[in-house]
Amino acid sequence: MKKPNTKSYESRARIMKALAHPTRLFIVDQLAAHEYCVNELTAMIGCDMSTVSRHLSILHTAGVVVSEKRGVCIYFTIRCRCVRSLFTCADTILRSARKAQELVT
Repeated sequence: MKKPNTKSYESRARIMKALAHPTRLFIVDQLAAHEYCVNELTAMIGCDMSTVSRHLSILHTAGVVVSEKRGVCIYFTIRCRCVRSLFTCADTILRSARKAQELVT
C-alpha cells in the first residue's frame, strides 16, 4: 500500500478547520451569493468588527475567500463556488443520520 500524501491531507485539514465555526459557515454562505464588505458582514452577524475581521482573516489565510480593497472598504467573496457543495454534502449527512436514528428508536 502506498504511503498517503500527508501534505495533501494537511492542506485539506486547514480548509476544513477554517470552515469549522458557525459564524464562518454563515459568512461563506452569504459570500457564495454576493460579495460584501466587512461593515456589511458585521451588521449581518451582529458582532464587533474585530471579531468579523478575525473570522475573515482565517478564511482568507486558508484560501476560502479573496478580498479586494475599494476606497475605504475591503470587499470579500468566496474563491470557488464549489464550497457550497460542502454544505450540501453536510446537509445530506445530517438527514441520513437523522433517518438512521429514527429507525433505531
